[in-house]
Amino acid sequence: MFLASKMVESEDYCNKSDVKKERLYFATGYGLIQCVKGLMSYADEDLLAGIEHTKQGNHIATQHRKKTAFFTSRLAGYVVSSLNTTGVGFIKSMTDVERHAELVYAESLFEKALLGIVYSGDWLAFIKEALNMRTTIQVYRTLLKFVHTMDAESIAKGGPPEDPSIDAHFRSGVYLGAGMTTLILSLMPAKLLTIVEMFGYRGERSEALELLGRAGGWSKDSNEPAISTSQEGVRRTICDMALLIFHLVLSSFTFDGVDVSMAQKIINWNLKRYPDGVFFLFGAGRASLARSQPLRAIAYYTRAMEVQTQYRNLHHISFWEIAIARMALWHLRGSQEAWEVLQAEATWSKSIYSYGMAVSLIELADAIERDEPLDATTGLNDKAEKDRTPAEMREEATKLMEKVPGLRQKIAGKSIPLEKFVARKARKFISQDRRLALPMLELAYLTLAIAHSPGKVVESKMIPEVERALAELDKCKDEHKLYHNGKGYWDDLCLARLLEGVCKRYVAYPDPDAELDVDQMASAPREQAAKEAEVAFNAVLQHGPMIEFDHQLVYQAHYELGRLLACQGDTAGAKKHFDLVLSGKYLEVGPSGRKGRYSLENSLHMRTHAALRSLTSEEAIKDPSLPLQLTIFD
Repeated sequence: MFLASKMVESEDYCNKSDVKKERLYFATGYGLIQCVKGLMSYADEDLLAGIEHTKQGNHIATQHRKKTAFFTSRLAGYVVSSLNTTGVGFIKSMTDVERHAELVYAESLFEKALLGIVYSGDWLAFIKEALNMRTTIQVYRTLLKFVHTMDAESIAKGGPPEDPSIDAHFRSGVYLGAGMTTLILSLMPAKLLTIVEMFGYRGERSEALELLGRAGGWSKDSNEPAISTSQEGVRRTICDMALLIFHLVLSSFTFDGVDVSMAQKIINWNLKRYPDGVFFLFGAGRASLARSQPLRAIAYYTRAMEVQTQYRNLHHISFWEIAIARMALWHLRGSQEAWEVLQAEATWSKSIYSYGMAVSLIELADAIERDEPLDATTGLNDKAEKDRTPAEMREEATKLMEKVPGLRQKIAGKSIPLEKFVARKARKFISQDRRLALPMLELAYLTLAIAHSPGKVVESKMIPEVERALAELDKCKDEHKLYHNGKGYWDDLCLARLLEGVCKRYVAYPDPDAELDVDQMASAPREQAAKEAEVAFNAVLQHGPMIEFDHQLVYQAHYELGRLLACQGDTAGAKKHFDLVLSGKYLEVGPSGRKGRYSLENSLHMRTHAALRSLTSEEAIKDPSLPLQLTIFD
């Protein structure tokens, strides 16, 4: 029922009797539902409720787990393997119920740790939950060793490759837990992963993806899974969803292992099974956006809102995605309406939603004053923009900008990087007499809307925005006029040139997963667009020392220039710029000084690590055209 978008009915089914919550799988199932609710809303009450229910699941699992030996017996286990209470032998000695209890114990501990990390406001609580995560990883590793050992013994006896004594529900649970924890480790920065590996933990991404795919029997050679619904384990669909999250969501900052085609197979099969399944409709929307089909993505997200009206928080995911898809189409009114709903209702990041609404209002006001044609009414709300004048829109945008810095939140005592960025931009807006250069296009760049925009839109809508900004900058320079009271000339010039380079790079080298009709493709010759992009990036690097506030632009320019060179097959040139971003050097200043950390530094480092790793892959060396796939993760 939950997967078919009947959320309330699934909760009611679990709530009919208190006896059910004392049963192992009802306890863990209900805890999982509450965990999803908490992560969707980010509201304190939902997070606390999720923590309490996962605690209950953990408590029930503890009651059914096999009791470990006393201290002296555990010491003996290090000498006599048959007495060991932590390894495969100990798992073998369990009953089926005890093994499932061990699995559910790890599962509920994982959910509780995840919720605790999101909810905790201090590092002490964060460390406590991190230790719980370590216990979870250890349990999953032992259970996976048990499964592998039993399968190997089955083969040795001339039996099937999978031991039939291990039921599909237990097997799929082990694959889910071991796959997810290994995948999380693989996403860690290289330096941190080196430390983790010292404790015996590995983050092999290919192994993680193989484990998650094994639960459903997915392979690259077939569009259909090898495991049918009659043979599947209860966690098989959760494994499918985990794969979709990696291929379609986490791919925004990584590259290795990303496969949009595999994600599409999983979506197609699950939508046949759950045609009204909101989670798979989300996946279909993300896959469409990855293929540079934002209109199709919007249709899926709209459908996701129509089939499920019980959890309003799930609608907010659709509105976020629609806001980005509308920016990819440069539909100003549609994007503004989606941000408006989020700003009014959603709780995940009020500061980002308020900033998104503010910059779309500013852009919309400018477009109306230029008498440009706007996208048709989207129907997200009943307020017609014609009822507000451009001056009123700017006034509302100013009020929103004033609120943005005070709306920031923290996770585990740490600020959210994009919230810090928009708060700084909002303060800059106020200090510059209520003005920002290209704020909506910059937001489109940071949310990857430009990356997923059809080439024709980039060419006909976004590049003219940049050209207008550059024309104003050039006019002040040519006529020796003071640029907006002397505030922000070099920052705005470098931002405009960076966005010019990004747009023209995507004109030259669209995303390899893009599936566009001929009329959606850009018309500019590839060589010309690529050359103009390179000139624009080098202009940012040239004027970088003159930047006053937005120092991140220089690092982003090195990264984007590296990606352009990778697309052209210049591996050495690309590596040079990626290495500079990761070097720790202060690239934006001359020999006289340094400026310190810059906005969104960690996220840029993650993308750069992924880009650098792709350059050194065996396939990239054999075929220079493969670096084009760098666009997948951006």
